[in-house]
Amino acid sequence: MSGRDDARTSASGECRERENVNPNASFTVYTRDSTETETAAEHRSAPRRAAAAPGPVRSAPAGATDITHATILNDTATDTAHAKAPTDPAVSDGAPASGHGLPASPETAATLAARRATRRRRFAWFFGVLAIVALGAALYWFIVGRFSEETDDAYVAGNVVQIAAQIQGTVTDVLVADTQQVKAGQALVRLDDAEAAAAFAQAQAQLAQAVRQVANTRLSMQTYEQTVKAREADLKLAQQAYRARAGASVEVVAPEELARAKSSLANAQAALAGAQAQREAARALGSERPVGQNPAVQQAAAQFKLAYRNLKRTTIVSPVDGTVGQRSVQIGQQVGPGVPLMSVVQLRQVWVEANFKEGQLRHMRVGQPVRLESDLYGARVTYHGRVEGFSAGTGSAFSMLPSQNAAGNWIKVVQRLPVVISLEPSELAAHPLRVGLSMRATVQTKARGGHLLDGDAPLPAQRTRVHEMHAGEAEAAAEAVIRANDGGQ
Repeated sequence: MSGRDDARTSASGECRERENVNPNASFTVYTRDSTETETAAEHRSAPRRAAAAPGPVRSAPAGATDITHATILNDTATDTAHAKAPTDPAVSDGAPASGHGLPASPETAATLAARRATRRRRFAWFFGVLAIVALGAALYWFIVGRFSEETDDAYVAGNVVQIAAQIQGTVTDVLVADTQQVKAGQALVRLDDAEAAAAFAQAQAQLAQAVRQVANTRLSMQTYEQTVKAREADLKLAQQAYRARAGASVEVVAPEELARAKSSLANAQAALAGAQAQREAARALGSERPVGQNPAVQQAAAQFKLAYRNLKRTTIVSPVDGTVGQRSVQIGQQVGPGVPLMSVVQLRQVWVEANFKEGQLRHMRVGQPVRLESDLYGARVTYHGRVEGFSAGTGSAFSMLPSQNAAGNWIKVVQRLPVVISLEPSELAAHPLRVGLSMRATVQTKARGGHLLDGDAPLPAQRTRVHEMHAGEAEAAAEAVIRANDGGQ
């Protein structure tokens, strides 16, 4: 401060000094009379005020006008920079302060108070909303959540019917492709039927021959009856002749005649016995039964029906309605009984198998309602079903290589049990599902009056009438052959 005071004293010769005393300033400012007036900083920091004590007013030398003016400008900038720092103890302690180190104005205090109030209201709203959400979640769990079990380890299951050949043959026609819709009885694959047709013709001939033999035996039976009657008449005559000669005296009937009568009687008896034996043999062959009940005809008819069905089996048909999948058969392929050719999936009869943890099954019962969502349609489509039954064992128990828990490095793993869930047919018709799709199942366990075991089948039993139709056709064909070779009887 001594250098500054000297500069101010040396500049007093060329300018008229003017003393501006600011009650809040710690120094005296000298200005020019013309138009150049400089204002000092409004306040300094506490250490700066302590170091710079106000000295007596001295006149600036005449040759120091420019130096004095530059010094005042530098001092003003320095004082302004220090005024921005909160060096005042009252300000540093948190008291409101103005830009010049003075106590804050009423407008500034009101603004700060409004900000604090706004901040408090925001915190209050935030924690209020958080409390409401927490309370709502707690109420939801108490009313609904604790009565439900949920899992996303659920998948769509269905009847996947394997299509296979029933006889040996070569594929000549493949009539369907993957993803194609088929009906029960619709032809899928055709095999070469040359051998089957030959076997059928042979069986037909054997059946016709058996029927004709039975018809001939029936005609022979009539002949045997007539022969028996004739032999009975001969026997009566022989008996009468023998009695007549046997009662006469020796003078009337010669012994030779009596011997001939006796021999004729024996021959008549033997002839009658032979005729009766032939008649009984014909009866044993079933000549008196209907042709269809004759054992020989029945055997030939069975062979004929088998040959007929084998001929029909050269055309492989679908046993159920569904969608074709996994088609692997190709034209020219040699197939045999049991070789899988393709699959037909019944998409109208699917269900869900949900794998729940052991602890989730505690309150689960048969008949409880289930809400399901599919990843295919998302949350916008909701399916409704019911618990139909529980699997007899976990997946690991039915695996090809069950786990051996007797090992020394055993680690307990929470097991899951498959739960069968049926679906509403109307909902399936509106939004079809495919086998293997992922589902999310939520079982409502509030109604706990059911039982864990269900005596009924989870789903309706499956049945096809395609093969029954072939059996009926074979029966009708055999009867036609019998009628054609029975002479209309």
